[in-house]
Amino acid sequence: MKFVDQTRIFVQSGAGGNGCVSFRREKYIEFGGPNGGDGGKGGDVVVEAVAGLNTLVDYRYKRHYKAQKGQHGMGKNMTGASGQDLVLQVPIGTQIYDEDMEFQIADLAKVGDRVVLAKGGEGGLGNTHFKSSTNRAPRRTTPGGPSEEMYVVLRLKLIADAGLVGLPNAGKSTFLSAVSRAKPKIADYPFTTISPQLGVVGVGENEFVLADIPGLIEGAHEGHGLGTRFLGHVERCGVLLHLVDGTQEDVVAAYETIMEELTEYGGGLRDKPMIVGLNKCDAIPEDELEDKRVALQDAAARPVMVLSGATHAGVHEVLSALWDVVKEDIANRNVEEEGSDEDDSSSTGGSWSPI
Repeated sequence: MKFVDQTRIFVQSGAGGNGCVSFRREKYIEFGGPNGGDGGKGGDVVVEAVAGLNTLVDYRYKRHYKAQKGQHGMGKNMTGASGQDLVLQVPIGTQIYDEDMEFQIADLAKVGDRVVLAKGGEGGLGNTHFKSSTNRAPRRTTPGGPSEEMYVVLRLKLIADAGLVGLPNAGKSTFLSAVSRAKPKIADYPFTTISPQLGVVGVGENEFVLADIPGLIEGAHEGHGLGTRFLGHVERCGVLLHLVDGTQEDVVAAYETIMEELTEYGGGLRDKPMIVGLNKCDAIPEDELEDKRVALQDAAARPVMVLSGATHAGVHEVLSALWDVVKEDIANRNVEEEGSDEDDSSSTGGSWSPI
């Protein structure tokens, strides 16, 4: 399945049905009075986050979505049927922006999060509503409410417990394939991976989701190499594994390039918990490997783990370190969600946004 993380769609709610002009006509009842029914309400366009999806590919090829119109009112005081709501299912982590990407409409970060993008028109009133003591046969009705329409941009930011970052060809895909059942494309050239990949990693009896973010380059925060799209996925990760290719001459420059891009992008990426790994240790002489590890450790001001995704050397230790941070991050998120649920139960009323 093709991975699509951003697309633009058109949505339109259903218009409300018109009210009806009708009069009671029965044998022996000469002046039966008005009995025109109301129009039905138009359907809403709702976006809902559901489990089991990880791409917006369905919205790449079909871009126009219209909810059902409300039916017109009928005689005998029969109200027209309401239009059916149109529910668009999207992956967890989908953000909705206006057409020009100037402001965010909604952020659907949990299963069941919903937002009404376009509200259906209200049904019109039939002539029954306008009868009075002075007007026994009104012919007045109101039309149904108009539909709402808009263009919106859907942008997916993958939700993963941990994310892999590093320059192209740092061995991220090899590491992901070694620790999970994910089968990313692996080759000995940069930009082999051109879309984020997810894998479920097992550590003992525990599991967490690891995302392989395509290689970042200098200027990624300005959009170079689709950098802003890729960096957006990093925002959702609780911890980062920064892999540095140990076979290159200047490992410190490689580390600092990625850190600079994380800093310039913002969003707190540089402040996320991070584990630094010096990869491809199997292809480096021991004395050279130790020199590079020490230099990288001094530059990063944190311990550097040595590993090889190809031979699995040091992989278990890295996974254990990742799980320790992921476990703490999950516990913190659970506490925050419990607190937000309590706040929601004690607050009143809301707006049109998430329902």
